[in-house]
Amino acid sequence: LCFLPRVFLKNTSILPFVSPICNIIHLFLSLLCLFNSSLPLVCFESVDRIFKKEHFKEKYAVDEVQYTCDIVDALSNLRPAVLLTLRGQNTDSGSICREASFEGISGFQVNNTLLHPVIVECRLIKTDMELEVLRYTNRVSSEAHKMLFSSLSQHYCYTKGGMRHTSYTCICATIKYGFKAANDNSINDGEMCLFDMGGEYYCYTSNITCFFPANGKFTPDQRAVYEAVLKSCKTVMAAIKPGVKWTDMHRLADQVYLEELVKIGILKGSMEDMMKVHLGSVFMPHGLGHMLGLDVHDIGGYPEGLERIDEPGLRSLLMGRLVQERMVLTVEPGIYFINHLLDQALPNSSQSCFINNQVLARFRGFGGVRIEENIAVTADGIELLTGVPCTVEEIEAFMADCKNLQPRHQQ
Repeated sequence: LCFLPRVFLKNTSILPFVSPICNIIHLFLSLLCLFNSSLPLVCFESVDRIFKKEHFKEKYAVDEVQYTCDIVDALSNLRPAVLLTLRGQNTDSGSICREASFEGISGFQVNNTLLHPVIVECRLIKTDMELEVLRYTNRVSSEAHKMLFSSLSQHYCYTKGGMRHTSYTCICATIKYGFKAANDNSINDGEMCLFDMGGEYYCYTSNITCFFPANGKFTPDQRAVYEAVLKSCKTVMAAIKPGVKWTDMHRLADQVYLEELVKIGILKGSMEDMMKVHLGSVFMPHGLGHMLGLDVHDIGGYPEGLERIDEPGLRSLLMGRLVQERMVLTVEPGIYFINHLLDQALPNSSQSCFINNQVLARFRGFGGVRIEENIAVTADGIELLTGVPCTVEEIEAFMADCKNLQPRHQQ
């Protein structure tokens, strides 16, 4: 019998005793029972409506609803041979999920090691219903990104699509390294905007990053770096299919944008030799992408027995396993000009021999570019879930159209 904390109802109510707090699944009877806190009398004056068990049974489509105060009796009647509780580590965050517990659990045989790897694999491969919800989160989040393109000078915001919550704290930056930013800069003419945002729907997340010029027109240097990242992103997406190694996709992204940096003039020399000295990690220190689902950085990237590759760039990769059909992933290559990393590379003769310092100096202070797409892996490739303007031509045309729109208060 599986005993699970109901943590994925985190946003259903501001009152924790209104929503169910845990559930049990009887593996042999296929029975799903929900346990809900009975409402203390002192709370009756502060709650507008008191729901009965039948309400939760219908709302959450379960077989049975009980109060948590009756949990020992309910479990004893089921006579489980063992209670399987959920305890394990998220290999991305390093945090341990909170194991379900209740007064009287010591009276049962408990196993907290079997369930976690099974749940991880269940979350790794998405069902048709999960994919439909993830398509919706991406569709609405993409529209929100497009609305943001048009509202930079209109100063209004709103919610749409029934998505009350964001998947994570929005990253909205125009400063030199728009990734872990303070989000406190004004948007000025000629600057590039990096907006890393996504909505959450029924606890399923999206994670989209758009990059565009605040004034709607790319400069030649902005265009060159942006199109280098875009080519890397598109090349990787064209190569993804079941069975490929995610580490190979990261290396492919490195190779493509390094080739583009050679064309720009920032780099020179043998591509094979650049890859040997991990030059890509100087310009993209993070991993290519990650799992996406109930968490933005979802679980399952490194199953037990699979170790991270301890190399620059790859050690930051959030998934090391083979790509499988029905996985939902982010693809987010980037090129950044981070002074700290550049200052480390230039005294290193094995890396600096590839760098044209005179051209690089022109891009010092440029910041960086990241493009992040959400994809679902199909039998022979991918389904692109994100739907935002992507090419330079699409972005400039979209923003030109937006400039012709009047702010809402003027309509």
